[in-house]
Amino acid sequence: MSESGAVTTIATKRRIPLHTKILIGLVIGAVAGLVANFAASKSPASAEAITFVAVNVAEPIGKVFLRLVIMVVVPLVFSALTLGVMELGDVRRLGRVGLRTLGFTLILSLTSVAIGIGLVTLIKPGASLSPAQQQQLSERFAAQADVSTGKAEKSKTVKDTLLDLLPENPLQEMVGAVDGTSPGNGMLAVMVFSLIVGIALTMTPDRTRPLVQVLEGVFDVSMTIIGFAMRLAPFAVACLLFSVTSQMGLDILLVLLRFVFTVLLGIGLQMFVVYPLLLVLAARLKPVKFFRDVSEAIFTAFGTSSSNATLPTSLRVAKEELKLKPEVSQFVLTVGATANQNGTALFEGVVVLFLAQVFGVELTMMQQVTVVLMAVLAGVGTAGVPGGSIPLIIIVLKTVGVPPQGIALVLGVDRLLDMCRTTLNVTGDLVLAACVSRTEERSEKAIPERALG
Repeated sequence: MSESGAVTTIATKRRIPLHTKILIGLVIGAVAGLVANFAASKSPASAEAITFVAVNVAEPIGKVFLRLVIMVVVPLVFSALTLGVMELGDVRRLGRVGLRTLGFTLILSLTSVAIGIGLVTLIKPGASLSPAQQQQLSERFAAQADVSTGKAEKSKTVKDTLLDLLPENPLQEMVGAVDGTSPGNGMLAVMVFSLIVGIALTMTPDRTRPLVQVLEGVFDVSMTIIGFAMRLAPFAVACLLFSVTSQMGLDILLVLLRFVFTVLLGIGLQMFVVYPLLLVLAARLKPVKFFRDVSEAIFTAFGTSSSNATLPTSLRVAKEELKLKPEVSQFVLTVGATANQNGTALFEGVVVLFLAQVFGVELTMMQQVTVVLMAVLAGVGTAGVPGGSIPLIIIVLKTVGVPPQGIALVLGVDRLLDMCRTTLNVTGDLVLAACVSRTEERSEKAIPERALG
């Protein structure tokens, strides 16, 4: 090997992964913020200078990252969700297998979101800040808080809310989804529209292939722009976290630890309570043996933080270890890598309610229902790659009036939680495949018996 080639290889090996850079940004921002907070408490002049730096330097740098993400979130959501539903398009052709896949997917997603939101409501990880501190944060992001208050005051009846799920003007909803000026349900209406378009595309596959290719192009371009934004994430996290910790001090970091505990507890309940129950009741499998058989896929998911990257391992495990019928498991696992992301759905629900508590934003019951619906739908449209849920979380935050700048609080610990929720996603896909396969086998055995009878 030439000397230049060796140098290139060494440089490649020494390149710091993005998630490590973000963690470093978290530490630098938090430490600098704590030092600044201590200095501000000792000197009024220092406090004034620190506030100036936080407002005029740190926040604008952080907002560049946020704006890059928000800029493409509408085309990303529309293309991702439409294509995600299209991958469920074989549901119509596969009949019983497809319907069972869809049914179990909804059960797992709704259960995971319910667990996450229930834990946030019970533990209240973001509510430990004093009212004065919450007010301080809300004033910093007053514009978004005002939007939230205005929406709460104009609460609709259940009938009108349900009708607004079907937008009269989808383009108007898309335009107003980000800035809060939509006449209906905003991004939730856009998601429902995407759902309907995806279903329609599955029913006309031959004539709509050019449109599908356009949507695939929009999705790829959106993800590329998100990639640009993620390169700025370490600096954004450092700046935004400095801005917050320089005012809140250690209290905000303790709140963050409570958030991490809540997410991990929710993931644990879904993994070790819900999944075993479903395995016993629907798949007639022993949970301990199941987890041992799929352990390779679990560890791969934890290491890669990518459902898509783990899919080949999951397919092999399903065939060789679980002995599932390939024609069923291949369909279910391929669809599940996109649509059955209940770990992501749980995480998104927890993040939104947690940040609402941090900023002192009171969500109405209808807004909480909106969070549940959007988290479930976002699980279908989230890219199966590290950090794929961040853009969708930001848009859910904006939809219910929670300042999206708060995402900086969770970005620093997102890699660890991403590894855990991806593990839950992949395990859920295998649970789904086992349940669909076993129930399908029982149905096939029952048909000849009924015929003989």
